[in-house]
Amino acid sequence: MRKYLMARNNLLLMNRRSNLQPAERRIWSKPRSRNWWDCIVPGFTDAEWIQNFRINKETFDFLKENLHDTLVKCDTPFRKALTVDLKIASTLWKLASNCEYRTVAHLFGIARSTACSAFHDVVTSINETLAPRFIRNPTIEKFKDIIDGFQNKWGFPNTIGAIDGTHIPILAPKEVPADYHNRKGFYSIILQAVVDSSYKFWNINVGWAGRVHDARVFANSSIYAQFQRGNVVGNELDKRFNNTTITPFIIGDAAYPLMPWLIKPFRDNGALSAEKRYFNYMLSRARMVVENAFGRLKGRWRCLMKRNDLSTLFCT
Repeated sequence: MRKYLMARNNLLLMNRRSNLQPAERRIWSKPRSRNWWDCIVPGFTDAEWIQNFRINKETFDFLKENLHDTLVKCDTPFRKALTVDLKIASTLWKLASNCEYRTVAHLFGIARSTACSAFHDVVTSINETLAPRFIRNPTIEKFKDIIDGFQNKWGFPNTIGAIDGTHIPILAPKEVPADYHNRKGFYSIILQAVVDSSYKFWNINVGWAGRVHDARVFANSSIYAQFQRGNVVGNELDKRFNNTTITPFIIGDAAYPLMPWLIKPFRDNGALSAEKRYFNYMLSRARMVVENAFGRLKGRWRCLMKRNDLSTLFCT
């Protein structure tokens, strides 16, 4: 009886399906135009490359060469894979302008979801492939050049870097949004960085909520852990002054703690001597290199200046 009922139900179902009208077939891929990318961009001059993509053509080719293995995809019988150069170009446009994925998709002739996927793939590939090569502790010879740079450019001796933090605007996260609301009145995450005398970053720490104090971010950063374990620079650059050994140090503002390897200005209580005021002036003058580095970074990649619509987890 059970088999009979099952067979009858199957026959009824097949009869019902045969009476239904066939569904209208939807298109597999919507046609889009890539005329701007295929016809206009190849004729860009070096100045136009920098103006539109914030890097020159040589740097773009360098990215293609070093990210090719992690970004290349195979074609399928249904569609061709997005090329590596198109992925990188759409990502650079998003980073440089912080426009919507819809705008990027229309400009490069791809789907909005494809633009989003390409952006995440390229940024992840850069962080995993290129970031460890360029943002790392300098060598001893490089540290010597940094010390000479601070001495010659800013008149501050024995300095290997300037440290500070900046706020990156984000959308209010769903979890504990109050922790990300900073004292400036918007939601953000903190980017802390150490730069050399030429505005180049050699240590970064990013991801802390905007409400956290700079001293707490510093105490949990990689640069703090490195110096606490031992002398990062090495004893080759130590100097003797009045029978005292002075190791190379980092300079920071008043928010940071005073340590043997981190120098901060004297607290201004209104009664500082002329020597201390002059010291504060010279330290602030040299420390401005990190402020200028943040300004250059945000000026080139406007996604760091405008409110970021990415998830908080991806931003970190």
